[in-house]
Amino acid sequence: MATTSHSTPLIALESVVLDSETTGLDAKTARIIQIAALKMCGTSIETCATLERIINPGVPIPPASTAVHGLSDADVAKSPAFRDVAGEIMAYVGPRIIIGHSIGYDLAILRREHELAGLPWRQPPSLCIRVLARLVAPTLADHSLDRLAEWLGIRIEGRHTAMGDTRATAEVFAALVPLLRQGGIRTLAEAQAASTRLFEDEARQSGGLAAEAKTAGFETPRPLVRIDSFPYRHKVRDVMSAPALWVSPETSVGALISLLLERKVSSVFVRSASGEHGIVTERDALRAIDAKGAAGLATPVGEIMITPLQSVSADAFVYRAIGRMTRMGFRHLAVRDANNEIIGAVTTRNLLRHRGTTAIVLGDQIDSAEDVATLGSAWAKVPLMARSLLDEDVDPRTVAGVISSEICALTRRAAKLAEAQMAKAGKGPPPTRYAVLVLGSAGRGESLLAADQDNAIVYAEGAPGGSEDTWFAELATVMNDILDEIGIPLCKGGVMARNAQWRQSVDGWKETIRGWIGRQRPQDLLNVDIFFDGITAHGDVTLGDEIWAYAYEIGHKARDFLALLSLPARDRRAPLTLFGGIRTENGRIDLKKNGVLPIFTGARVLSIRHDVRTRATPDRLRGLLSRDVASENDIESVIAAHRTILGAMLGQQLIDVETGVPLSTKVDISRFSKAERADLKEALEAVDTIGTLVGEGRV
Repeated sequence: MATTSHSTPLIALESVVLDSETTGLDAKTARIIQIAALKMCGTSIETCATLERIINPGVPIPPASTAVHGLSDADVAKSPAFRDVAGEIMAYVGPRIIIGHSIGYDLAILRREHELAGLPWRQPPSLCIRVLARLVAPTLADHSLDRLAEWLGIRIEGRHTAMGDTRATAEVFAALVPLLRQGGIRTLAEAQAASTRLFEDEARQSGGLAAEAKTAGFETPRPLVRIDSFPYRHKVRDVMSAPALWVSPETSVGALISLLLERKVSSVFVRSASGEHGIVTERDALRAIDAKGAAGLATPVGEIMITPLQSVSADAFVYRAIGRMTRMGFRHLAVRDANNEIIGAVTTRNLLRHRGTTAIVLGDQIDSAEDVATLGSAWAKVPLMARSLLDEDVDPRTVAGVISSEICALTRRAAKLAEAQMAKAGKGPPPTRYAVLVLGSAGRGESLLAADQDNAIVYAEGAPGGSEDTWFAELATVMNDILDEIGIPLCKGGVMARNAQWRQSVDGWKETIRGWIGRQRPQDLLNVDIFFDGITAHGDVTLGDEIWAYAYEIGHKARDFLALLSLPARDRRAPLTLFGGIRTENGRIDLKKNGVLPIFTGARVLSIRHDVRTRATPDRLRGLLSRDVASENDIESVIAAHRTILGAMLGQQLIDVETGVPLSTKVDISRFSKAERADLKEALEAVDTIGTLVGEGRV
């Protein structure tokens, strides 16, 4: 079962839909006579294990109640009392969120039944369908279950029976999820926060507080008291065994053992003439000898090698290698470079040598996800990871690197799922080689939690509107929709592969880049600068690298273009008041606009001007040192400011995730201590240095 947290998207929410029939309508006196529940994962109803119980309330059932639900005293006479089924009911619910129509009433009844039975009661987190419906359709005449079912085209079978109403409620919830997403309500915390705001507005108008508001609270589980931050701070290349050791398929097991002992390694790669590479470990060799005795020493390794070869990128974080090993039950993985060449191996022995492998929050769930809900569940873990790493005093830029890595992985998996959907629909495989690029902050490795989509597609050949482009347009639409559904919203500026401008052939991209740099219109500048941060997340890396390098090549020579591109960094001034305080608007300051944007824009301009071909802002800035562009003190002061500002933004976003506040780049500085305010002020003042560095190179 996935861990439920504030950030869990509704499409991945593990819930129990519940309904009860009672002896009356007053929760202070009514007793339960029937209860039903079923489980859901996101919008899918799990029909294999439902719960339905008739309960003897121990009091007469009023005829008026019987007229509604059809249950009389005779029907419940031989049924168990609530005390006898309470444990079964709560065990069925477990840690899941309870969903119901007017669920506050059902929970109030359950609480009273526990009290009457002398049983402990712990209020479970919940969502009310009636309230969620009011959020998306406030103008409906009423929000009864009957009216909602009619509005959504849902047929209720067994109305006013516990299971009939439960199934109808589940179907209504499934129908509301996409409507909530359209209204900007994607996660559990956002749904609960919106519900609470609705009740608070009504309370202010009526002078009271509706009962359901008291059921909306949710305490995030804290399973990550401490984690080993090493796997999140280091890349696979830092721990792998290199170089890769190769043998031919004809090599005997005996010769293999001698080689393993000589080189002091535990595995080798096998390169066959057919191109089907494999791996043989010391355990594989021992199994061959155990099976065949002495004759096993003469066995060719081609007969015992493991294929297909499982691998991980050298630039992946260590936690991803650990997650893949855990999921697949392997002790060895091949390590590939950016060109997909095998350059080494990573083993459990490597990992144990470099600290433990426990408490891995982000494993291999994304790359193994078979559906959108699983992807959403994986993305929901990212804030938990970020909170834990910040608690371990890990550099916020490292945390941003992990978040960016997950966005790239999500984009890659969304593209693969889209490919599978295209194939299933009879559209065939990709018509030519292609690559999906992730642009902007995630491409730089500096994305935080308030991420939207910035992506593009480059394909090897084809004309705009042609058969290739049409195929990739459909692929991109599916991919973008998947990412939007799991919680990475569509880009408001339209920087997505579904839009023709961001989906072109190699030649088309080169022509577009020349146009951007040559015309130098404001929109062209916005487009081209985000492109310089692009990185291939899926597909043919050479295609993405080709157009990225091309952009650097011609951008480096275009001095007028560089002068215009530098304006955001040159014209920025520290957001300080006349008396030296930090200027805010409604208590918050936009730290992207006033902090990191001038830094990453300036670093990008300087990297293009001086042909420093890298993506991350600190790497771009430090790359300038070898060009004798700036002093080390100036560079390090800007990098330190970048770290401080990113940390302030990430900390605020984590708070907003937990409270259901829409994520943004704006930070509430009232929560800062005096020392933290001083650090932020110093960082904001240091940002002016980047403007000076950019201005000094003005032509």
